[in-house]
Amino acid sequence: MTELETARERRSQEMADILQRPFRMLIGGELRDAASGAVFETFDPYTRQVLAKVPDAAPEDVDAAAAAAAKARVTWKATPLADRVERVRALADIVEAQAEELALLDALDVGATIRNARNDVALAVNQMRIYAGLALELKGQTIPGGDALHLTVREPVGVVAKIFPFNHPLMFACRVAAPLIAGNPCVIKPPEMGPLSALRLGELARDVFPPGVLNIIVGNGPAVPDRLVRHEDVRRIGFIGSESTGRAIQRAAAESGVKQVSLELGGKNAMLVFPDADLKEAARGAVAGMNFMWAGQSCGSTSRLLVHESIHDGLLEEITKLVAEIRLGDPLEDDTTQGTMVSESAQRKTEGFVQMALDDGASLVAGGCIPEGTQSLHFEPTVISGVTPSSRIAQQEVFGPVLSVLKFKTESEAVEIANGVRYGLTGAIWTKDLDRAFRVAGNLETGFIWINGSSAHFPNVPYGGVKASGVGGKEESMEELFSYTEEKVINAMIRR
Repeated sequence: MTELETARERRSQEMADILQRPFRMLIGGELRDAASGAVFETFDPYTRQVLAKVPDAAPEDVDAAAAAAAKARVTWKATPLADRVERVRALADIVEAQAEELALLDALDVGATIRNARNDVALAVNQMRIYAGLALELKGQTIPGGDALHLTVREPVGVVAKIFPFNHPLMFACRVAAPLIAGNPCVIKPPEMGPLSALRLGELARDVFPPGVLNIIVGNGPAVPDRLVRHEDVRRIGFIGSESTGRAIQRAAAESGVKQVSLELGGKNAMLVFPDADLKEAARGAVAGMNFMWAGQSCGSTSRLLVHESIHDGLLEEITKLVAEIRLGDPLEDDTTQGTMVSESAQRKTEGFVQMALDDGASLVAGGCIPEGTQSLHFEPTVISGVTPSSRIAQQEVFGPVLSVLKFKTESEAVEIANGVRYGLTGAIWTKDLDRAFRVAGNLETGFIWINGSSAHFPNVPYGGVKASGVGGKEESMEELFSYTEEKVINAMIRR
């Protein structure tokens, strides 16, 4: 029996039960097909087989979802905060109860390893509960003013559009908790290259919220998100994805109204390793920070490793040992440690970047190829050395499992190289010298920094970038809740 048969046969009936159900959109409290009846197919990037047919929405479906959200706006705003919180907590309980099914959908749909998909579900549940716990902090302030009492209150913005990518579909879908708790009805648009878990979430959430409060639509192509961003009823847009798409969303939003837009975009993030760092720990941090387990498909990956020349060879040796232990295989197997790329175009793009780096004079240390003899969309975990700061591999986001290694001589040179890209999402600093660590952290042009760490996110710690990596507020924290509100000032005159 082959490895593929072992992995798939073990859960064949469960998979059949999950995938044979109809996948429909949630609009106005009803599970619907596209108005036109159009569908598109989703594929398993491990087997390249069709998984399911899902609705292929059109602008008219967006209009229906936005209208349902707009209709629900007044009543959802008037719903007591405690009630909104309890509904989000109820959704968290449902997601937790269906955790294995939702994880399986993400593993099948986007090639995430089942371990990572399970972790995403757990994180989604935890984040929803954190937002629920923070809800009572959605309060204003009083300002003394002599003959007047000045009050501020926080009110919902209005209809919110949430658009997110394929690398964490269920987790990103569940971040709708923040705008919902703040009193905003939502229309969310999951990725066409991974819509199944979000569509299933809509089915599970159908009876949790009043009709129109939560709407989930999906379409294959730019027409649906473009219409959603431009819709006159949409007041607030939260987007996670590429810089190019984020800029298109900014442009479309500005052309169609005055809207609040937050963007969490790409990264070409640097990890700086100084001579006094623990090499073994730093090597583990470099491999973890590259997010090989997601096939490098993470905007927060520290994909540029900046190493002091005195420890370059030793650190590279340790990293190479760790990379050799990464296991490609069926995402459904518990011992698989790197999933697939999401699509053949992503796989080929990564291959092209590797060749580009070699053409620019870099050297291949590990990986660099599409594995032979397999139809799956894997790409070998790759390490490239001899990378120069101005080279294309050092400047452009690959969004694949490729770690580029650069040398530096001085602290100032390391900071200059780290800041020498258009992005500014994450950064990591490895040193035992805390003065140096905080000095360098103060000089890095990034929004989120680890000192002697990498990759990890933390409860209620704001996450987001600067420069071309993002704008409009941090996520995963109280700041995100506030970003879905508007401040109103009330001035009460005192008669004496």
